[in-house]
Amino acid sequence: MDQRFIDDNPRGLYFLADLVNAVQDGTGATPAGLEAVVEAHGGPPLRLTEATAREMREAAEAIAGILDLDDEDAAAQAINALLDRYPARPRLERVPERRWSLRATAPHDAEPARWLLSTAALALALWLSERGYCAWGRCAAPGCDRYFTDTGRRTPQRYCSTRCGTRVRVAAHRNRSR
Repeated sequence: MDQRFIDDNPRGLYFLADLVNAVQDGTGATPAGLEAVVEAHGGPPLRLTEATAREMREAAEAIAGILDLDDEDAAAQAINALLDRYPARPRLERVPERRWSLRATAPHDAEPARWLLSTAALALALWLSERGYCAWGRCAAPGCDRYFTDTGRRTPQRYCSTRCGTRVRVAAHRNRSR
């Protein structure tokens, strides 16, 4: 299991960022790709068809719209709209190798996209209320559109990875040296 799932608990935001990134870059655009992302994060076993995968991709686009927000009030409004439309049924669950987590559950007959949006609403609401600001974003590195979850405690995160941040700093240094 990925070490970051064990060490900290950003309320499911790693899952949302990974899902949106996988849909965006094409690796998670297929039913099997979406199932793999959900499974990697301890989600329910899904058996997606092309139709339900399309609905999941549309749900991921809606989530990306919220992850693009950096204004707390706008984010709260968007999250509340999701909570109104897809109410979360939170439950405490223990995923193997992790602490207890508050997770959204869905009725057994719920569509996967409905479960995803309910999960997203709960995760985003918890993270925004815990942090007090939009502790997520899209990488600021030129040519990178990946989303990330900001788990830092000091200055807001701007890049999806150390690699992107380093690439930007090296390019700026080279430009200054010319």
